[in-house]
Amino acid sequence: MNVTIHHAFLPHTDADAALTFYRDTLGFEVRNDVGYDGMRWLTVGPPNQPGTSIVLHPPAADPGITDDERRTILELIAKGSYTAVTLATDDLDGLFARLQARDAEVVQEPTEQPYGVRDCAFRDPTGNLIRINELR
Repeated sequence: MNVTIHHAFLPHTDADAALTFYRDTLGFEVRNDVGYDGMRWLTVGPPNQPGTSIVLHPPAADPGITDDERRTILELIAKGSYTAVTLATDDLDGLFARLQARDAEVVQEPTEQPYGVRDCAFRDPTGNLIRINELR
């Protein structure tokens, strides 16, 4: 039996800014762009991994949450402490330079971590933490 990661979900607060970051800056392809009731869901992913995607969704779109819960979620997103994703690349320095040149918010420059990983970190336009590991 094989189990794979098919979709991971990250919130967005500005679909156009998210699209620009994930498509134009990271180089992901757009797999789906769906609007419903004034909201927009974007599915993106690396061109060389058609079976793995990130769904960028409107935060707190679940009709079952309260207004207080929705406010809390938006506050956590604004602080950058709501969610994160870790990506990987075989050219960490090159990707770091590309992200930095496109004014992505740098959280951490490429660093050799004491636990054996070399990585860097950015925030996407919503505030989600994007860690990028170097493949070795």
